[in-house]
Amino acid sequence: MADHPNADYGSGRNVWFKGLSSRLLILTIAFVMLSEVLIYAPSVSRYRKDYLEDRIASAHLATLALESLKDQNVTADLRKKLLDQTGTYAIVLRLEKRRVLVVGPEELPQVDAAFDLRVPGFFGWIADAFATLSQDENRVLRVLGPSPKDPEILVEVVLDEWPMRDEMLDYSWRILGLSILISMITAGLVFLSLQSLMVGPMRRITQSMMSFRDNPEDLDNVMPISKRADEIGQAQRELARMQKELRLALRQRQHLAALGAAVTKISHDLRNSLTTAMLVSDRLSGSEDPDVKRVLPRLFTAIDKAVDLCSQTLNFAREGALQISPSRFNLHQLVAEVASALGSDGEGGVSSAGVTWDNQVESEMVIEADRGQLFRAVDNLCRNAVQAGADQILISASTRLDRVCIDISDNGPGLPPQARDNLFTPFFGTTKKSGTGLGLVIVREILRAHGGDVMLAKSDEAGTTFILDLPDRIRLAARTDG
Repeated sequence: MADHPNADYGSGRNVWFKGLSSRLLILTIAFVMLSEVLIYAPSVSRYRKDYLEDRIASAHLATLALESLKDQNVTADLRKKLLDQTGTYAIVLRLEKRRVLVVGPEELPQVDAAFDLRVPGFFGWIADAFATLSQDENRVLRVLGPSPKDPEILVEVVLDEWPMRDEMLDYSWRILGLSILISMITAGLVFLSLQSLMVGPMRRITQSMMSFRDNPEDLDNVMPISKRADEIGQAQRELARMQKELRLALRQRQHLAALGAAVTKISHDLRNSLTTAMLVSDRLSGSEDPDVKRVLPRLFTAIDKAVDLCSQTLNFAREGALQISPSRFNLHQLVAEVASALGSDGEGGVSSAGVTWDNQVESEMVIEADRGQLFRAVDNLCRNAVQAGADQILISASTRLDRVCIDISDNGPGLPPQARDNLFTPFFGTTKKSGTGLGLVIVREILRAHGGDVMLAKSDEAGTTFILDLPDRIRLAARTDG
C-alpha cells in the first residue's frame, strides 16, 4: 500500500524540519544576524576611533606630566615609561607658539600609514576599521587629532596597529556572541509565538481536513468553532461551516440515490405493467360499446404519458458519464431537422401544431460537436417551449471570441420563480404536472460534456430565452494550425 503524501505530516515525522515554524525560526536567526552585521560595521569603526582618541588623550596627559617637571632633569627612562604607558613611540604636542616632542631613546620606526581624526567620513571610518581587521602584519601609524582636554591643542602620536587590532577582534567576538544570543532568544520567542498563534491552529485545521476527507460522514470529527477574530479564526469557522454543509449535502445525495434506485425499480415494474395495459387497451379499441369508445382516448393518453415518464426516468438513471463523438456539420440543417421533428417543414413557417418557427442560423454555418447529442439538447428545449404553451420559436447562432452561442427564444408564459430556482435539479425543474424535470438536466449534461453550458438568459411574460454555449473547436483548431 503506497504511503499517503501527507503521512509524515499526520504522524509527526520530520515535521520540525519541514514545518513552517522551523523555517521561520531559521529565517528569524538569519535576519537578526544580518541586522547585527549592519549594526556591527559602524560599531567596530566607532570602537577604533574611540581607541585612537583614547591614545590621543593619554598622550596629552603624558606631555602635561613632563611639562610639570621641566625644571627638573627628565631622564630617558622616565620618557620611556610615559611612552609605554600611552602605547606610543613618540608624542608631538602642537601648541600655539611652541611644539613639544616626546620620543623614546630608540630611533622612530618607519610610519606605514597616517590618519587625521579631524577628517569626517562615516564610510571612510568603516573602511579603515575593516582594513585594520584584515591586516596580517603589524603597521606603524601616525595619528593626528585634537586633545579632548583642549580642542585648540593638536596631538600627534606614533603607535603600533597590532594592539588596536587585537582589541577590535576581542570586541568583534563579544559582539558575535551577543548577536547569537539575541538571535536565538528572538527566534525562540518568534517560534513559540508562531506555534501558538499560527502553526498549531493551522495544523489542527489541516488535520481536520484530512480526517474529513478520510471519513466525511463521521459526526464526531467536527472542527470546533473558533472565537478568534483574525484570519485563522475566520478560516476555522468557514471550514466548520463547509464541513457541516457538505455532510448535509452528502446525506441528501445518499437519500436521493436510494430514492433513485427505488424509483428506477418501480418505474421498470410499472412500465412492464403499462405494457400489459396497452395490449389490453388495443383489444378494447375494437369494442362497439359507446362508453368504452368515449373513455378509450383518455386511457390511451394516460398510458402514453405514464410510459413516457417511466422511460425518461429509466434512461436518466441508466446513463453514465456522457460520451461525445465530435464531427463537423451544418448547424442550420440541424435546427431545421429539430423543427421538422416537431411538425414544421424545417425551414420556418407554421407547423402542424400551430407553432411558428424562425430558423435564423446562417445557412453556411458549420460547427464541430456531437451532432446527435446537440440535436437532443435543442429538441428538448424546443419541446419544453411548445409544451409550456409557446406558439413562436426563434433560433439563432453567433460566434463570440472562441465560443459558439445558440439562442433559443419562445413567446411562452415564462418560468415561475420556483422553476427558475430548481431549473437544473432532477425531478424539480418542471412546470408541467406530467413532466419529470429531466429535460434541462440532460441539456446541461450534454453541453458540459462538450466543454460548454446552458444558461437562462431571460424568462418573463414576453417569453423565455436559453443560450447554448459551446467552444468553437473549428476556430481553435485553425488557430493552433496557424
